[in-house]
Amino acid sequence: MIDVTAVFDIGKTNKKFFLFDKDYKEVYKEYSVFEEINDEDGHPTENLTALHDWLKSVFENILNTKKFNVKAINFSTYGASFVHLDENGEVLTPLYNYTKGLDQDIIDSFLEKYGPKEAFLKTTGCFDLSMLNSGLQLYWLKYRKPEIFKKIKYSLHLPQYLSFVFSGIPLSEYTSIGCHTALWDYYKKDYHEWVYKEELNRILPPIVSTETSINMNYNGKRIKIGVGIHDSSSALLPYVRSIKKKFVLVSTGTWSISLNPFANNPIIEDTSDKDSINYMRINGKPVKATRLFLGNEYKIQVSKLHKHYNVPEDTHRHIKFNYDIYSEIAGDFSHMFKWESISSNKMPSETKLPFKTFEEAFHQLMMELVELQIKSIKDVIGNEEIKRLYVDGGFSDNDLFIKLLSHNFRNMKLRTTDSSLGSALGAAISISDSKLNSKFLKKNYSLKKHVPFIIS
Repeated sequence: MIDVTAVFDIGKTNKKFFLFDKDYKEVYKEYSVFEEINDEDGHPTENLTALHDWLKSVFENILNTKKFNVKAINFSTYGASFVHLDENGEVLTPLYNYTKGLDQDIIDSFLEKYGPKEAFLKTTGCFDLSMLNSGLQLYWLKYRKPEIFKKIKYSLHLPQYLSFVFSGIPLSEYTSIGCHTALWDYYKKDYHEWVYKEELNRILPPIVSTETSINMNYNGKRIKIGVGIHDSSSALLPYVRSIKKKFVLVSTGTWSISLNPFANNPIIEDTSDKDSINYMRINGKPVKATRLFLGNEYKIQVSKLHKHYNVPEDTHRHIKFNYDIYSEIAGDFSHMFKWESISSNKMPSETKLPFKTFEEAFHQLMMELVELQIKSIKDVIGNEEIKRLYVDGGFSDNDLFIKLLSHNFRNMKLRTTDSSLGSALGAAISISDSKLNSKFLKKNYSLKKHVPFIIS
């Protein structure tokens, strides 16, 4: 039997289950996707019952196999989501989606009590006030649904709810509290005073380190159960643990998040910058971050290009960087794409496609998207002396994205890692006692070096 650590890695779309051996090599994986359901207002949201049942059945099946001996389990999930439990541990409400609108009068009443807005955002490391701040969801529940609010015994961030499903112990931990929740005062290193004034601290369980695990007898087996971790902080962990020099990690996907764990002043100074936020490391230290809706915009624009040029839907996956096309476009560069989910003062009022081929239009698209990515990275570096740049996630396989980034950051060492496992591996590492060495990324993440192209 192989000794393994089990990890549930729950994204908004894909629900994944992994088993890692003692060297953090993946030895088993399982995926699932659930149809969303609607909350009482008709807004789409996670099917929490289906998720709960899937977690339990997948884990039971693994415990019953003769091939694997599960020694530990942990959970990595998206943030900005609360599960509210009553005194019997039963779920009280739908898992409200962070895309759900928040009434303006709720935001106004909140700011009247706890503003001014700029000072509040700066203190809590947020970029705006909405359902994306899970703390605001608690405020909304208290004043919009007081009958339900009165019944809440505990409000658990999603990673900690998954841990609770297996351990029955309600807890809070730093990475979930620290991801733009509007709950945390980054100066005081404690919950913000509004949390105490509204007496929300009574329903927020005790805070423990993300590295905490609970030794339990689960179905007759001794298993170490982790308390869960926020996925962006989790993706950062293997890098922080194995790299000694300063770096920025660009974690790409639907959102492209640039993370700088070495910022001397991680508190966001420019509150007008809607894409600067704070995350938190597992020890409670702040991480300066910038975000860009890159993968979402890419998906929208690529789909339009496929239709416009009448090419198969996977054509974009096979396009390699072409220096001649690049030179042609760069020589007389102008912006051609009107974004749908990103705002930019450089974009035209409508998309123009003067190109004969899909390949040329795709080069133009990537040059414009990478321009936005460069700004996002420069913003997160600020005045720091940082010479290393790591890219993981979906865009690490995009030849144009990497070549263009490498070209624009010629003074930095650019590395890509193949870590579709990123947040899952981070969750496994966070509850283990083993040290990672400098070879870890090479061995486990297919670390690749990239050299800027030669300008002729």
